[in-house]
Amino acid sequence: MILTKENVVILFDMDSRKKILAICGSTRSNSTNLQLIKAIAEIAAADIDIEIYSDLSFLPHFNPDLDNEAVPDSVKIFRSKIENVDGILICTPEYVFSLPGSLKNAIEWMVSTTLFSGKPVALITASGLGEKAHESLLLIMKTVEAKFTEQTQLHISGARTKVNMKNKITDAATMEKIKLLLNAFINLINEK
Repeated sequence: MILTKENVVILFDMDSRKKILAICGSTRSNSTNLQLIKAIAEIAAADIDIEIYSDLSFLPHFNPDLDNEAVPDSVKIFRSKIENVDGILICTPEYVFSLPGSLKNAIEWMVSTTLFSGKPVALITASGLGEKAHESLLLIMKTVEAKFTEQTQLHISGARTKVNMKNKITDAATMEKIKLLLNAFINLINEK
C-alpha cells in the first residue's frame, strides 16, 4: 500500500507485520491464562498479529514410535503453525508445582525437530504461585534452544487478581510489566 502526504511517499508492507502463535498452557475454556493472552493480543494489536492455538487438548500423548512417517495430523498442523510464525508466546499456569501435562506434551512433540531452535519466545507463567512451573518452563525452552532473554519472560503470581473476565489487565504494575515484555519480544523478533 502506498500513501502520500505532502509529496512524501510512505510505503507500507502489509506482510511485514510479525505473526505470533500464542499457546495457553491451560485447557480450561476461560482460564486466567487465556484471558491474559487475549488481553495481550488486544494491547499488541497495532504491532503484531497473535493467533491463539486452541487445539492443545487434541494433541495425542507423545509417543516416540509415532514421531516418524506416522506423525499424527494434529501434530503436523501444530508443527506447521510453529514453523510459520515469527515468534511464540507461551502463557501457562502451574499445576502441582510443574507445567500442565498438555503443554509439556505439546513441547515433547517438538523435541525431535529444530522448530524451537532459535525461535523467539515470550514466556509467561501466571498462576497462584507459579515459581516451580516458571523454572521448569525456562529449563525446557533452554533445552529446545528457543531464543529468549530476561526481558521476554515474566512470572505473575496471584494471576486471578490481575486480569478480569473481560480480558482486561486490572493491575497497573502487571500492565507495565506486560508492555515491557512485549517491547522486548518485538525487539528480539526483529533481531532475526
